[in-house]
Amino acid sequence: MIFPFRDPAAAVPAIDAVESRRLVTEQDALLIDVREPAELAVSGKLAGALAIPVGQIQMHADPDHPAHDPAFRPGRPLILYCRSGQRSGMAGQALKRMGYDPVFNLGSFEAAVAAGAPIEPAWAGS
Repeated sequence: MIFPFRDPAAAVPAIDAVESRRLVTEQDALLIDVREPAELAVSGKLAGALAIPVGQIQMHADPDHPAHDPAFRPGRPLILYCRSGQRSGMAGQALKRMGYDPVFNLGSFEAAVAAGAPIEPAWAGS
């Protein structure tokens, strides 16, 4: 997957863990972990998050692709995170180019956990 931007996080607004929880609770936002399976196996993921590696995000979001995930719906807020916020920013830009809006970058898994976000095993709810 090619992301043709120098600053991948620039076009996707940052969001903190508190606002993320509010959007998930009040607006049915979709929380997406774009880290690789090996990373998830070590740390788990945020509770309720969908685990989709960054290289597969466009397939899962494309309604015409056989791998489309119906959790991706027009108008549903999308909140992405990874290890540092870089990959989630790139994935967010790709989703915005596909027409998804609003899209937010939660940034790093570790920061969200430090702010009190609950975690679950990598395979739960994915």
